[in-house]
Amino acid sequence: MAVYSISDLEKLTGIKAATLRAWEQRYEIITPKRTDTNIRYYLDEDLRQLLNVALLNKNGMRISKIASLSRDERAEKVASISSINVSPDTQLDALTLSTVEMDEFKFSHIIDKNIHQRGFEETLLEVVYPFLDKLGLLYFTGSINPVQEAFISNLIRRKIIAATDALPPQRQKRSPVFCLYLPDGERQELSLLFINYLLRKRRFSTIYLGADVGVADLADATRCTTIDYLFTIFSNAFIHEPVEQHVKSVLHNCPDATLLLTGYQATLHDFGDNSRVRVVSGLEEMLLFVQRLK
Repeated sequence: MAVYSISDLEKLTGIKAATLRAWEQRYEIITPKRTDTNIRYYLDEDLRQLLNVALLNKNGMRISKIASLSRDERAEKVASISSINVSPDTQLDALTLSTVEMDEFKFSHIIDKNIHQRGFEETLLEVVYPFLDKLGLLYFTGSINPVQEAFISNLIRRKIIAATDALPPQRQKRSPVFCLYLPDGERQELSLLFINYLLRKRRFSTIYLGADVGVADLADATRCTTIDYLFTIFSNAFIHEPVEQHVKSVLHNCPDATLLLTGYQATLHDFGDNSRVRVVSGLEEMLLFVQRLK
């Protein structure tokens, strides 16, 4: 069971701490617990209730009206708003609540509606990626546990794979071939899957190897088929080996491929003197690079 300070709730709900205190005193929206030294703290159910309150309040309902509703009535109104409102704040709050409650129906309803209206690529860029940023904060502060994080990550993973499988298996003549992988210990698979989707949508040929791929495996792949670009990610959590050591080993064992790197740790290194290494600082730069190739 997670325990939250009032500053944690401020970050997670978007409601200022001063406003939370005022709501507590005036409307008894929630009642904080207190430590022996009289410091406020909150529990999981408090977070759920405040997420509902925040969503209703952001959609124009006065706090006095919200306070008069029962918990079931609030939840019912939240479900109604989430199903018809496509504003970014509403969706982010609703997706967060579906994660806390592990509600697959609510999560899929919001994402699928966006896909229908915006298309898959825009939905991931404008809805899912901002949500993943908030999900990282939820995980970092202990607001969600590993089971909740795995639950929602696998829902997103399934949707990306389904969208990728729906693309026609086309390959342009003389177009570059990309091999996508994650080294041992790197866990940014959702980002890798999305890059694979973007490349396939732009009709490039891709070889998706996934996570925990060793250099020997990459060498075998380059011997089996022509690979022009190896693409991988080094996040700030990657500690399996020094980035420079991995790059040197890949270049030695895959002499005909160019290595594309992204992620926080990749941007900390300067490979400017090596024509076979390119660092792309983010998704936008990656898309520009791919567009120039096309």
